[in-house]
Amino acid sequence: MNIGVKKVDIYGDIIVKALLDSGVIEIFIDKKIAIRYGFKLQKLKRLVLVRNVNSINNSKGAIIYQIKVNIYYKNHIEKIRIDVYNLERTDVILDIL
Repeated sequence: MNIGVKKVDIYGDIIVKALLDSGVIEIFIDKKIAIRYGFKLQKLKRLVLVRNVNSINNSKGAIIYQIKVNIYYKNHIEKIRIDVYNLERTDVILDIL
């Protein structure tokens, strides 16, 4: 599905491809997308390890950064923080809660 993502307090938006995943507990954006569109990366105080379904640490490393965004789909708009990670196959992963 396509969703819109806006930089906080700045006009202009981008449309990204999002994957809905009931197995994740956070929302992620691909690091290349965040950098390409000039989002301000905010370094986390502590690294967050990413584990695969089989409990093994993900080979792409830990989460180091977050960004603040306004995310929107149809008439719903929400200001959130998104973890930045090397997703490679999709722009954004959304949790289903």
